[in-house]
Amino acid sequence: MWLKPEEILLKNAFKLWVTEKDNEYFVLQRRRGYGEGGGGLTGLLVGTLDTVLDSTSKVAPFRILHHTPDSQVYWSIACGATKEEIVEHWEWLQQNIMRTLSVFDSSDDITSFVQGKIRGLIAEEGKVSLVLEDDPEKFREALLRFEKWFELPQKEKLVTYYSCSYWKGRVPCQGWLYLSTNFLCFYSYLLGAEVKLVISWDEIWRLEKTSNVILTESIHVQAHGEDHYFSMLLHLNETFLIMEQLADYSIKRLFDKESFQREPALSDPLQITKSFFALPLRGLETNARSEQFRAFFRLPKEENLLEVHESFLWVPFSHYNTLGKICLSENYLCFASQDGSQCHVIIPMREVQCIKAHTPAIRGECQSLINHFEDNPDDVTLMVGQKGSSKAVSTEALMTVFHPQDVENLDPKMLKEKMKEQSWNIHFSEYGRGTSMFFTKKTRDLIVRGVPEALRGELWMLFSGAVNDMATHPGYYTELVEQSLGTSTLATDEIERDLHRSLPEHPAFQSDTGISALRRVLTAYAYRNPKIGYCQAMNILTSVLLLYAKEEEAFWLLVAVCERMLPDYFNRRIIGALVDQAVFEELIREQLPQLVEHMTDLSFFSSVSLSWFLTLFISVLPIESAVNVVDCFFYDGIKAILQLGLAVLDYNMEALISCHDDAEAVTILNKFFDSVTNKDSPLPPTVQQASVGNNDKASHVSVDISELIREAYEKYGTIRSEEVESSRKRNKLYVIQTLEDTTKQNVIRVVSQEVKFSASHLDELYYLFKRQHFLSCYWTMNSPVLLHHDPSLAYLEQYQLGFQQFSMLFSLLEPWTLCTGKSNLSLWVFRLIDENQDGLVNFREFCYALGEFIHSLGKVDLQAYLKQWQDEILKKEETIKDLPRINQTQFIQFSKTLYNLFHGDPEEEALYRAVAHVTSLLLRMEEVGRRLQEPSSPTKPATATREGLPSEEAVTSPESSDASSTHSGQDAGSSLSEVEWSFSFEQVLASLLNEPAIVSFFERPTLIQTRLDQAKVKCMVVNVNTHEFTAESPLCDK
Repeated sequence: MWLKPEEILLKNAFKLWVTEKDNEYFVLQRRRGYGEGGGGLTGLLVGTLDTVLDSTSKVAPFRILHHTPDSQVYWSIACGATKEEIVEHWEWLQQNIMRTLSVFDSSDDITSFVQGKIRGLIAEEGKVSLVLEDDPEKFREALLRFEKWFELPQKEKLVTYYSCSYWKGRVPCQGWLYLSTNFLCFYSYLLGAEVKLVISWDEIWRLEKTSNVILTESIHVQAHGEDHYFSMLLHLNETFLIMEQLADYSIKRLFDKESFQREPALSDPLQITKSFFALPLRGLETNARSEQFRAFFRLPKEENLLEVHESFLWVPFSHYNTLGKICLSENYLCFASQDGSQCHVIIPMREVQCIKAHTPAIRGECQSLINHFEDNPDDVTLMVGQKGSSKAVSTEALMTVFHPQDVENLDPKMLKEKMKEQSWNIHFSEYGRGTSMFFTKKTRDLIVRGVPEALRGELWMLFSGAVNDMATHPGYYTELVEQSLGTSTLATDEIERDLHRSLPEHPAFQSDTGISALRRVLTAYAYRNPKIGYCQAMNILTSVLLLYAKEEEAFWLLVAVCERMLPDYFNRRIIGALVDQAVFEELIREQLPQLVEHMTDLSFFSSVSLSWFLTLFISVLPIESAVNVVDCFFYDGIKAILQLGLAVLDYNMEALISCHDDAEAVTILNKFFDSVTNKDSPLPPTVQQASVGNNDKASHVSVDISELIREAYEKYGTIRSEEVESSRKRNKLYVIQTLEDTTKQNVIRVVSQEVKFSASHLDELYYLFKRQHFLSCYWTMNSPVLLHHDPSLAYLEQYQLGFQQFSMLFSLLEPWTLCTGKSNLSLWVFRLIDENQDGLVNFREFCYALGEFIHSLGKVDLQAYLKQWQDEILKKEETIKDLPRINQTQFIQFSKTLYNLFHGDPEEEALYRAVAHVTSLLLRMEEVGRRLQEPSSPTKPATATREGLPSEEAVTSPESSDASSTHSGQDAGSSLSEVEWSFSFEQVLASLLNEPAIVSFFERPTLIQTRLDQAKVKCMVVNVNTHEFTAESPLCDK
């Protein structure tokens, strides 16, 4: 076990220890009296003392000491009761610490680093034991440190924490890594140097495990173009898994709402973590395990993994027990082998008629399953196995209508087709048929050889899991068809446009029968899932499904593909396809190094292979060949498409290496696809798809699709589905951030044409705007900006701010930093730019408002401005509307706003006097105007004189003193208090321009870069201090 470092002075000490191993910084010692030789008389004495002493005084027989070459002081850092235990600690030091110590310049730095690392390991081990004992005290202490160091809102939930080293340059900083719902944080304080790092999960571009010369294994995080490395973690794999889950959770919640809404278990960020340490991990791990469980067994999204038990399964076709695990969900009992036989079976509860536990041990492990059937006696009739009434899925489809088999006249191809059917029937008799069939290596071998036309629909339903969806939703498709009938939406318009483009060469879609079925399936799915609606390529895929499955089955196959097997493929941003293309690029680098050497830019393969993934090769291969690819896809998922893509590139390797440009490479691949045939296809020429390059087939050797698929499995079948899923998660971060960056560039390009900010300033403004958007989303699910965020919207509308968020960001960027109480000004600006009055403003509106404040208040030619204004007034064009007059209440608020703006300014006193002058001047102008409009009276001038009001000339005279103007303003105010008064825009502007102090205040240049730099620092602090009040303020009287 690791020990708290304690100083030991060994010089001239009685030698009770024997050195077993040593190096420049560590010594492994064995206590005399233990191990080989016993140590003679000294060893006997030491052994006796250790035996006589009580357990609290006993010394462990093995220990590890730390020292430096120029010091006589040793530090005990580890001990062990067995040699195996201490050797394990020694090897960990060799692998994780030794290489790191070489970067330090002084012995003191080395000792401080080692001590800090060992203390972190001790805390790590103690934390794990506390979790097992359900003792939250240590976690509470860590939570207090987390809140103190990072000053995040109390709503921010800490998930877990780890001791680790953070590499800042070439020198590591030993400290603590804190993982919370929205942030990755690190803190270190060593030798007076404090290191603090806060990265939000939504800012991360890459998250991966890496290793190099110095670091045996570390976690690499890339954010804002900077690389961060965390190493020397005691549980690195566990740490990485949790980081991956938190990053994926954040991406789904903030960027990819469609997939996030499909996971209600993680819908509330406040419930992701608790005060206790164990609970948050259970939530994340449970969700991750359920995802893997559903993906492996192709189960509906409602299923959650409840229990897992190791067990043996009697395999009747092999007559032996295979070791594996039983996985139990709400409605399914599944088994997967672990002995390399690749055997798994899925048993729906609806087909189980009886279950018996033959031994008490088995009954204990499966008690929950047994309880289910004891509580539901109607389900109990027979042993677990193939349900007697289970029937094969109906395969009545368009192919049977437009290409019925002639059983009397069998040509060689039909005879071979019948032989395939016979092979499958033999397989069914041995391994079962229907939902509870055993899936084995032999099943995959039959798939690779090709599925018979008559069984294709049934097997697609079975392998995809669509058979379970349809069985648990009887009548659902019929209801959808009835509800969607006659609806008119953008999706239905697009569907109508593409109906006759779907396999137009096939007779089934040259008639109303096939077109109507295609229309109903696509419209029903668009009605079921309006977030996806309809996307191009769905029509091609659905057409093929309808050829081999009846209408309702085709619908459920489409559901399985869009929502389970190819997630996020069929939406506006096709994120899923882009992610799989990134995975494909990685596999090309690993599997085809020769091609990579010649074509360093692999983006070409991403562009050319997009249709391969979106249509499962249907759009590039003849239909009779493409269906064989679809067979493999439904059995092995995206792994089959990746394998085939590699095989295609490998087959054309020499031609691709010799090509000179991308156009030539595209031509080579197109000719290759045109040459692919299916020599075993029983379809007549009228049904088979005509190849585009038929005229060139003589110059290109034909390739049989079965041989191509077989070669793909032989060469690249070692690619594991787990590796593909891991690569998907790793690349999803990069793909989404790349799309976000593209969105930013598009927004900046549009906005730059309408505002006066430079491109670099707009880039920083966009970052702050987007950051403010997300800060309002972190701690609530009901944030209006989050509810309105939709990636399918136009670029400018994707991120918006409510009033509270707008006010906070606007206060950080507006020119007047010293003023207080400007909430009314922010409210007025917000109302002005929120033209559609939905309580939200987009980036363009925000930049326009900010630009008007910053760029319009600089040095201007007042004479030219007044002349232009006078000309516009004289023209009195009908399109120019007079501004409404400002009333008493508005003018008072306007005056208060001016005072608030000037508060704290170095010229505050002069500005206050100027405001008083403006107020007095406006009130006198209003009084004079009112008197001029009244009927003439001989007593009026006297009254005016007695009241001390100046004449019209006196009002406009610049010789009025400050005191008299203030006093006169008060007198005028009292004179006008009993009547309603108002001012025009022209009067207010003229009065303001008459005060040099006010004019110079608004003419001061604003350094926008300084404001941006300050806003980046203060943005998080402002939100932390106000997060409790981030609910949208009521914008009354809009």
